[in-house]
Amino acid sequence: MNLVIDFLDETKELLENQFEEIEALLNYAAVEQKVDEGSELSVTFVTNDRIQEINREYRHKDAATDVISFAMEELGEGEIELIGADTPRVLGDIIISVAKAREQAEEYGHSFMRELGFLSVHGFLHLLGYDHETEEEEKEMFSLQKEILDAYGLTR
Repeated sequence: MNLVIDFLDETKELLENQFEEIEALLNYAAVEQKVDEGSELSVTFVTNDRIQEINREYRHKDAATDVISFAMEELGEGEIELIGADTPRVLGDIIISVAKAREQAEEYGHSFMRELGFLSVHGFLHLLGYDHETEEEEKEMFSLQKEILDAYGLTR
């Protein structure tokens, strides 16, 4: 496997095969995006209440959302970049609301696993520096998400 992924399910709702599927999908995306072997990230599954707390604290938006990413490679003012020959690339953290994923899967008429995969890839691309602040960025990021999910075989 390409990535080192730390999974944490605070909801205790996900099954082992769902973690395995997300791990395989993220590794596929990593290969497609030419991410360094052994790069690290974490994926945490939380409740709507928890993601709302995180959203309020870090994004100043007091609402539950589906996925939040914290990229480690985006250095803030006064932070020091650590680079060494033996230092793995630490991409960051992806936080996904399980309840939002279930709601959206039903709303969009596809499987819960497809929605988890979509949110995982969406968060992963944010860790790699993609964004959707402008129409052009959104088109690029959402096209790439669809390409990865379709090529992997996790389609609507």
